[in-house]
Amino acid sequence: MSYDSDARLADQRVVHHLAPNLALLAALGETGNITRTAQLLGVPQPTVSRRLGALADVLGAPVVEPVGRGVRLTRAGAILADSAARALGAVESGARKAREEIEPDTGHIVLGFLHLLGRWLVPNLLRGFRARYPSVRFSLVQGSRQQILDKLAAGELDLALVAPMPVEPGLEATALDEQELLLSVPEAHRLAERKRIRWAELADDDFVTLEHGYGLRQITDALCAEAGFEPKIAFEGQESDTVRGLVAAGLGVALLPRFGRGTPAGVVEIPLSPKVSRTICLLSPETEHLTPTVRAFRDYVRAQA
Repeated sequence: MSYDSDARLADQRVVHHLAPNLALLAALGETGNITRTAQLLGVPQPTVSRRLGALADVLGAPVVEPVGRGVRLTRAGAILADSAARALGAVESGARKAREEIEPDTGHIVLGFLHLLGRWLVPNLLRGFRARYPSVRFSLVQGSRQQILDKLAAGELDLALVAPMPVEPGLEATALDEQELLLSVPEAHRLAERKRIRWAELADDDFVTLEHGYGLRQITDALCAEAGFEPKIAFEGQESDTVRGLVAAGLGVALLPRFGRGTPAGVVEIPLSPKVSRTICLLSPETEHLTPTVRAFRDYVRAQA
């Protein structure tokens, strides 16, 4: 038998003994204490100690070592505890999918979206969907466009609502709405009376923008590059309402969606020539392994487009 085969058999033997102890190692990695781990798992402390000893025998090295009156994970134990935590996450995800396959009306959806979309789009979609599926639970995650894309790629989100529409491998994008973007200027701005503005006219203005990673910042930078100038960024923020407030204070101009009914005091919204807009889209993983609940919400949102 080759060395590789021997090593593989040894690893499989460890895995065989490790699998029943995933929860134990994950809990020990979290608590760092055998007594608290036993309480967390609802088993006697001697049982935890015996199981750790048996695992050490199979591994050929201790999993914990004494420190003061307690114990701590050895380096080998810490590696196993980290792996156990990640494995439990995958197992919990599988259990959730299996349960929701049987009971789709009581599922759970983790939805990521841009801050701005939390003002109107997300509440409207959730209200309509919950009218059909009142027992479905949602976890809502807000962030910048890049943060949402990263979380979706990492499997931390089931679905996402972002703008502008990205071209990302492994994701399916469904266009939901085309949203016009306007230039917001202070009431006293030299262009406040204009009906339309060309972006090139803003070369000498101070800009108030969202930080890098936000879709509006990406569009603003692209417009400036196309017009042949580098924007003078006076302030950067993470919330459009803050950006709009800084515009009202006379601290710069900003590219923002229409505020809604009416306009905040101190701000004038002016259309751009040519018209500037962004596509709001729903993103879902290119996989058929969506739970029935997530699939139902995805199809519902697509039907609203």
